[in-house]
Amino acid sequence: MNKGAARLNEVKASKIRAVSDKANALEALGRSIIRFSTGEPDFATVSSIKQATIQAIEDNYSHYASNRGDLKLRKEVSELVKCHHGIHYDPSEEILITSGGSEAINHVMLGLINPEDEVIVCTPAFLSYENMIHMAGGIFVDVPLKKENGFQLDIEEIKEAITPRTKMIIINNPCNPTGAVYDPVSIQALCDVCIQHDLLVFSDEIYDQLVYDERKCRSIAAYPSMKQRTIMMNGFSKAYAMTGWRLAYLCADKELIEPLLKVHQYATTCAPTFIQVGVAKVMNNETTRKEVQEMVRCFDQRRQKVIRVLKEIPELDFVIPQGAFYVFIDVSKTGLDGQQFADALLEEKGVAVVPGNALGSQCNDFIRLSYATSDENVMMGMQLIKEFIKEL
Repeated sequence: MNKGAARLNEVKASKIRAVSDKANALEALGRSIIRFSTGEPDFATVSSIKQATIQAIEDNYSHYASNRGDLKLRKEVSELVKCHHGIHYDPSEEILITSGGSEAINHVMLGLINPEDEVIVCTPAFLSYENMIHMAGGIFVDVPLKKENGFQLDIEEIKEAITPRTKMIIINNPCNPTGAVYDPVSIQALCDVCIQHDLLVFSDEIYDQLVYDERKCRSIAAYPSMKQRTIMMNGFSKAYAMTGWRLAYLCADKELIEPLLKVHQYATTCAPTFIQVGVAKVMNNETTRKEVQEMVRCFDQRRQKVIRVLKEIPELDFVIPQGAFYVFIDVSKTGLDGQQFADALLEEKGVAVVPGNALGSQCNDFIRLSYATSDENVMMGMQLIKEFIKEL
């Protein structure tokens, strides 16, 4: 009688949150902690968005919005997606505003996955995908990506994983935790596979504005014949430093949006109206764009600092990240696995990182380091990692 629902049996507690809880406990004891563990920008939310949202509160936008989201915000999202990717989504029927990216993932899995449907996930990957597949009653199919290939998509491995029960493939581009931006040739090959086997694609593009070295991140939905089979997710948490605001969106063909809307109606009803109104007013203006660009520039500077120090440490192997704000580091040459390395680094040096086993079953030798923290913390934390390895 007091047991949880059976559908949660395969759902695991977040190891990322476990690291945060341990760091919090050490801070409560007076320890100074540098957090390379959380995928959260240290910047204040874009100022124009804050000001517009305060004004929306003053203007009494405090009642229900449409279940689909405020229409003005959906129009602005449509404009943003068209500007970045050249795809038009009808604001009235093909865009759904959600309370953050996690809710969007929830809606896609509960709205589209039937019990025993197989869902292919290219790992390492954000842990919500696997757990929400389990919650929906689907079957998680792991396709591990390889460090020696720069964690790029392995189309042959994906083909081998497809069965008659496969319904969806999940990609995250740019990728958390590897920082990989998938090359256009492999994306086109994935499109061909999805069309051949009539598969859906869930494309998490939350980091698509955080790309470096003049790279471009083109949505898979922009490729020929892919819009009708792609569910694109994006939002404001990362590029606009709005993690606590909980605002994201889903873009898809009308027929795919409808079941997601049903889940949303009974899970949340709508994201806070004043936030939607405030964001809609300024998200595409020049001031906002410049603030986002400045954050990206700062992230790139931090990325370069991390790379420079990592190259000085022969015991650590890594692939240079092309996007997002993570580095996925192989620590096996230290004689420790990722979990041991993360635990000892936190205990001994007060530096929090995420063990790779939180992000993929084949990632025991890795840690994830997030450089979404201050320049001072980046440099101090990297020096502490160097000291830690010297003392092993």
